[in-house]
Amino acid sequence: MSEAVEPYRIKVVEPIPVTTRAQREQALRRVHYNLFGLRADEVTIDLLTDSGTGALSAAQWSAGMAGDESYAGSRSFYHFQEVVHDLTSYPYVLPVHQGRAAERILFSALLPPGKITLSNTHFDTTRANVELAGCRAVDLPCPRAGDLDSDEPFKGDIDLHRLAEALRGPDASRIALVVMTLTNNGEAGQPVSMDNLARTASLCREHSVPLFLDAARFAENAWLVTQHEAACRDMSPRQVAEQAFRLADGCLMSAKKDGIVHIGGFLGLRDRALAERCELLLIATEGFPTYGGLAGRDLDMIALGLTEVTEPCYLQARADAARHLARLTREAGIAIVEPPGLHALYLNAGRLLPHIPAHRFPGHALACQLYLEGGIRSVELGSLYLGSEDENGVPVTAAPYELVRLALPRRTYGLSHLNRVGEVLSATVKDKERIPGYRLVEQPPLLRHFRSKLEPVQG
Repeated sequence: MSEAVEPYRIKVVEPIPVTTRAQREQALRRVHYNLFGLRADEVTIDLLTDSGTGALSAAQWSAGMAGDESYAGSRSFYHFQEVVHDLTSYPYVLPVHQGRAAERILFSALLPPGKITLSNTHFDTTRANVELAGCRAVDLPCPRAGDLDSDEPFKGDIDLHRLAEALRGPDASRIALVVMTLTNNGEAGQPVSMDNLARTASLCREHSVPLFLDAARFAENAWLVTQHEAACRDMSPRQVAEQAFRLADGCLMSAKKDGIVHIGGFLGLRDRALAERCELLLIATEGFPTYGGLAGRDLDMIALGLTEVTEPCYLQARADAARHLARLTREAGIAIVEPPGLHALYLNAGRLLPHIPAHRFPGHALACQLYLEGGIRSVELGSLYLGSEDENGVPVTAAPYELVRLALPRRTYGLSHLNRVGEVLSATVKDKERIPGYRLVEQPPLLRHFRSKLEPVQG
C-alpha cells in the first residue's frame, strides 16, 4: 500500500546542516556522548523529540499576528479558553508555558507528601514532579505491553485488575490520583482504548479518586481508536477525543505535541476548589491566569492547532509517515515495538546489540551510532533512562527493554528525509558488532539522561 500525499504544500524552507563524520565524532566527544548536548546545527535529521519541533500552518502564523498581548483579559485568552472548553468540556482552563508546568502546579495543589499516583505509565517529567512533591509514582501497564512483537492494538492500556486491587488494597487511602497517558509514551507510544479508559473512569469514581489525562497526544490516540476499536470506527477523531476528555476529571496538556506549537500547554479542571488552588500557584510561578507564561499570539496559535490536529487527512498522513519509516526499519533488519504508533518508532536496541549488556546502555550506544553514521539525533529509552547503579557503578536495576525512540516532528520531514533515515539504519546494522557500549562518568540525581556524561567502552 502506497503512502498518502502529505495534506499540505511547502511555503517556507529552512536549510538543514550536513556534516562530516569527523565533525560528528568531534561533536560527540565535546558533549561527553550525550546527544542532548549537541547544537542543533550539528544535527542533520533531528528525531530527538516531537515536542515543540513541528511546523506551524500558515493559518497559525496568521492567527499569531493578531494576538492580543494585554497583560490581563486579552481576547486571545478568551478565544483559547473557548476552544479548549469546546474540546474538553472542562469549565476551568489555566494556560501554562508547557506540560511539565501543569504537572508541577497540579501536583503541588493535589499531592501532600506520602501520597501515591497510579498510571498506565508515568513519563519522565510526570514521575519527577510526583517525586519532587514527596510522593510515589506507580506504573500499571497492561500485560500486553510486555510483548514488543505483538500486533495487539491497545498495548497502552492500564492493567484494570491491578488498578482495582490497588484502589481496594491496604494503601488505598494514600492513592490521590490516577493519570492516564494518551498515547502511552512510556510504553512506546501505544494507544489506550476507549473501553479501557471508560472502565478506569468507573473504578476511579467508585473509589472517589480523581482521574486526569496526560493528553499531550490526545488526537493521535483518538485516530488509532477510530482505526482499531470496533465501537468507535464510525466516529471522527474529534468525537473520540471529546468523549475521552469527558470521562476524566481534568487533564494536563503539553500543546507542544498535539497542539502543534513551539511552546505552551494548559491545565483543564472540573473541580472549582482545586482550580482556585491551582490558579494561586499559577499566578505565583507562571503568570496572570489569562496568559499563564505565554504571549497572546501563542494562545491563538494553540487554539488553531487544537482544531487542525484532529483533521483526518492530517492524522492519516502522520500514520502513513510512521508506517513508511517502520517498513524501512524492518527492511534494515531492526526490530521495532509493534505496532508502530504515530509520534515515534521505537527500535529494539537490546535485540540488535546483544553483545552490549544493559549496564553498558545498548540503547544509548545505538543512538550514538546513528548520529555518527548519518547525523541523526534520537534518544535512548532503556537503562540510562530507567536503570540505576550503586555508588560503585554496579547495576542495581535495569530497564525492562533497551529501546531507541525515533520521534517524528509534525509536518517537518518528508518521505525523502525518512528514506535517508532508512539508509543510515541499514549502514549501521552492517557494523553492529563493532558498536561499543558506554559507561557513566558523571550524572545528576534526577532525570539523569538529560545531563549525564558518558564515554565509550570497548569489549
